[in-house]
Amino acid sequence: MYPIVRFAKEMVKYRKAPRLGPFDAHVSRHMCWPWDLDPWIELNNGRTLTLYDLGRIPLAQRTGLVAVLRAHGWGMTVAGNSTRYRRRIKAFDRFEMVSRMVGWDHRFIYIDQSMWKRGECCNQVLIRMAVTSDKGIVAPADVAAALGHSGDSPALPAWVAAWVEADGARPWPPELPEDARRALKA
Repeated sequence: MYPIVRFAKEMVKYRKAPRLGPFDAHVSRHMCWPWDLDPWIELNNGRTLTLYDLGRIPLAQRTGLVAVLRAHGWGMTVAGNSTRYRRRIKAFDRFEMVSRMVGWDHRFIYIDQSMWKRGECCNQVLIRMAVTSDKGIVAPADVAAALGHSGDSPALPAWVAAWVEADGARPWPPELPEDARRALKA
């Protein structure tokens, strides 16, 4: 279930927080609750991705993106991600989340988010995000201009650019082995 109460709390908590520049970091504090756990009594990997909304959407609010989306009738959607897990977050652990935009290309905006516990990074996600309209994807340069940002995106970090290139080489739709194709036809 989506953490609607926690999401509402974050939006209310940061509604009057100082505005952030487009590349500034939003830092938020959270707790791992029992309903966030997997059978090994640690933060569930799927729930981790859901909890990243609790940093990404307030980041969008503080940068002015939410107001721009509403004014233009646009939405935002996750178009891809790459997640790395390194340290466990267990029940009732407190952790900090850092969320920041690292740049954009001709189609997507790239958001870097990480969860930290006692100064150690537990996991990190790179989010490829699209702003959408009734006509399809809105060019990130148009979104940046609507936010009052003049100029191009800074160069994407090398690791982000490498991920974009590697993901672009991945076949779509996925190539399926013969047994899977047979099962889908059944």
